[in-house]
Amino acid sequence: MDAVEKIKSLKNHLNAKNFKRVIEGSTKLLKKLPKNDYLLNLTGMAYQGLSQHKNSVRYFREAIKQAPNNVAAMNNYANSLKALGKLETSQELYQKILKLSPSYINAYNNYANLKTVINDYKGAIKLYEKALELLRKTPNVTTSSIIGVLFSLAVAYQSENDIEKANKILDEIFAIDPLHVGAHKLVSSISKYSKDNKNSLEHVKKMEELDKNILTSDYEKKVDISFALGKAHEDLKDYEKAFKYLETANNLKFQKFGSNLEAEKKAIENIIKTFQDIDLEKSNEDSQEKKIIFILGMPRSGTTLTEQIIASHSEVYGAGELIYLQQVIKNNFINESKYNKQLIIENQALSKNIIFSEYLEYFNLYDLKENIITDKAPQNFRFIGLIKIFFPNSKIIHCYRNPKDNCLSLFKNSFASNTMNWTNKAEDIAEYYNLYSKMMNFWKSKIPDCIHDVEYEKLVKDKESEIKKILNFCNLKWDEKCLSPDKHSKTPIKTVSVSQARQPIYQSSLNSNSNYDKYLNKMYSILK
Repeated sequence: MDAVEKIKSLKNHLNAKNFKRVIEGSTKLLKKLPKNDYLLNLTGMAYQGLSQHKNSVRYFREAIKQAPNNVAAMNNYANSLKALGKLETSQELYQKILKLSPSYINAYNNYANLKTVINDYKGAIKLYEKALELLRKTPNVTTSSIIGVLFSLAVAYQSENDIEKANKILDEIFAIDPLHVGAHKLVSSISKYSKDNKNSLEHVKKMEELDKNILTSDYEKKVDISFALGKAHEDLKDYEKAFKYLETANNLKFQKFGSNLEAEKKAIENIIKTFQDIDLEKSNEDSQEKKIIFILGMPRSGTTLTEQIIASHSEVYGAGELIYLQQVIKNNFINESKYNKQLIIENQALSKNIIFSEYLEYFNLYDLKENIITDKAPQNFRFIGLIKIFFPNSKIIHCYRNPKDNCLSLFKNSFASNTMNWTNKAEDIAEYYNLYSKMMNFWKSKIPDCIHDVEYEKLVKDKESEIKKILNFCNLKWDEKCLSPDKHSKTPIKTVSVSQARQPIYQSSLNSNSNYDKYLNKMYSILK
């Protein structure tokens, strides 16, 4: 087989997601063809497919060095930089690509995705629309390409709370492909199903027919339609059917990805061991002008609602769910999944606060006018010790709710990140909740006065009183807009909480766990 045939074979393996096979083959071939930019780009894409972005950028850089106008390699390089949090460089590359090749559709799409990361949804929508315009002019374009951009547009409008435009685009998708599972799932997430609503019932029937024709082997579609039907039947108060579909979805996810509960146990034990005798009262006092309000807790504990309330305040910028703190900590203090305790202590004593400075660099592309920023990443509860040390002028708000309701909500929702694979099994959800409780008890034993608890049940029952407590803790003056976050929050919502958080503060989810008592008794019994 000659080199051309070998490269074609590797491309087929890449399309089939046999990434390790591509890397093995291309590594051998690159010894003979070290300057082949197509092969270098292919290798980078294989590493990208494995989420090994540091490796991928080496190959993309080399491809661009060999062929400075290789826009495909540039585009892939920008995508990996975006994944690594190098947002400014990533943006510069997308802009360079579009100057070199104004009709390069992938760059518009990927640049739009970057815009959603920095909450510039208006900018993202313009770029998606430009990509769509170019696609419609392209001869022999596949319908899947058009639907892909339309779907991104619908999600962007949903995050912006423009449900009318989101529904209009979903109708366009159904006109092309009435069986598009992702679109049906999106409709399910923004709809409230009712037995009195004919359209509701018709849509449930359509999804049930669709489900019957999807093979279990078509994993992603089966999972999506099962979660969508679970949500619809819960709205209709048919909890037996709802559970059946939710159980199917979770079982499929567990079969494919397993659970990372054991890794999470080790990580939390390592954190507790590391911080056991670190003095958390000793902060790095080189503070910045910006103040961060960290909103954390279990996922699905009310963090999104709490952020929407605080972000409605005139002095606050709501940044949403961020991974920046996690990235900074990983870059500076974690080696082979373990904390370097000595480095933490050394940085604690430095006159310069490198950690806070690195964290703020991520906001360089944001349109920030406010000095107070919310960071709503629930699992930042693992990093409370580091927040206390390196973000001395910031605030920590801990959200919690009825443990059974919290675990049920996790069981009912799908999470894309592989760090959330502990949600794929009901019993593991409860075990993780117990780990989280242990972690929070540890932090509170160390710094009891630095964490403000927000109990979801109290917040929705007595919102004015609880919101006043939150604002007082954050040293913010009273702002009436905080009472109606559905009307006043400026923060786009990118998480599974989007449909609930866009409603007025409501109590209907309280004690919802009782509807599933006979199905999830084992999960509930594990909770301490």
